[in-house]
Amino acid sequence: MSLLKVENIVVDFATRAGPARVLDHVSLSVAEGQTLGVVGESGCGKSMTALSIMGLVPSPPGEIISGRILFEGEDLIQADEPRMRKIRGKDISMIFQEPMTSLNPVFTVGEQIAESLRLHEQGSAGDAWTKAVDMIRAVGIPEPELRAKNYPHQMSGGMRQRVMIAMALACGPRLLIADEPTTALDVTVQAQIFDLLKDLQNKNKTAIILITHDMGVIAQMCDHVAVMYAGKVIETGTTQEILASPRHPYTKGLISCVPHLEEIPSEERLPLMEIPGVVPPLTQLGKGCAFAPRCSQKMPDCEGVKPSMVTCSQSHSAACLALSNEVPA
Repeated sequence: MSLLKVENIVVDFATRAGPARVLDHVSLSVAEGQTLGVVGESGCGKSMTALSIMGLVPSPPGEIISGRILFEGEDLIQADEPRMRKIRGKDISMIFQEPMTSLNPVFTVGEQIAESLRLHEQGSAGDAWTKAVDMIRAVGIPEPELRAKNYPHQMSGGMRQRVMIAMALACGPRLLIADEPTTALDVTVQAQIFDLLKDLQNKNKTAIILITHDMGVIAQMCDHVAVMYAGKVIETGTTQEILASPRHPYTKGLISCVPHLEEIPSEERLPLMEIPGVVPPLTQLGKGCAFAPRCSQKMPDCEGVKPSMVTCSQSHSAACLALSNEVPA
């Protein structure tokens, strides 16, 4: 049973160039103890999906037009702000993409973790501080009593990201949203952070939505995958299905772009694949498939007909006209 179910969310933004449909009938789900990977290029709607779940879509200029976000059966879109403040940090937490801009520079990291605990849990300020230090220790930061008194600028990028994880996990959330949690970190620190997330998930059965553009991370961390392009989910399935038999041309392109270090002479290696073109502006999407201008398998109908999801297997679907039994006229 799904812990979180996003159903047909539509989000519009008012821009100088006209209205932009940032999310176009996006549907996702994640079960307790599982990890859903949301993958796609920058600007495809991954982070806006996360902000919609958290109730943090900036309004104006943004507005959730329709859809439901069901968390344990409760529609978060209908929840008022006091209710969402109780849910954020306690039941649903988020690791934001850039810790240096997400942490407050004028408070110590210990104070920032303790503040979340004071808001959501009963207990004294001393209890909150003690647990904050324990959380810093749990995420693998050495000398936690000393580090809790540090300001963000006194810590390395990897340590700040660990602080963000400690803050997000302090109240034992049922759902953790991790938005590019290892951006700009070296590969050693990335591996440590992903191991940390796995350990904490195994202990607490936390559901994780992992937002990334890295298919290697998807293979390492995720049970299920949702591929997004231009504000739409264009393919969903188990990680094994998506990586072994992608059905949408965009997903195939993403996987082909991953470099492989085969044990063959360099002169025999094929050149690294690339997807030509760029994601179109969301104010200029046509009537058809948004990926059509970049697609090597484009058909005449693709520029005039929006594809709907086609079931490939019990757990695998993709939105591509080429998969339809009958291509619409």
